[in-house]
Amino acid sequence: MAKLSFLAGFGAGYVLGARAGRERYEQIRRAYEHAKDDPRLQSAAGTLRAQADHAVADLRTQLRGR
Repeated sequence: MAKLSFLAGFGAGYVLGARAGRERYEQIRRAYEHAKDDPRLQSAAGTLRAQADHAVADLRTQLRGR
């Protein structure tokens, strides 16, 4: 999952950077680096990850019951 997130972020950054030029790309990259270290973002990501894991576990349980 982390690999997919990284690749999606990298791809989006590359496309935006290529369109806006190197300066804008660097600005986006710095903003991303700053945001990924933000404890509030880490907390929100952890909460979302836990909710997704719970939803997948529930779905597996329902599928096994059929």
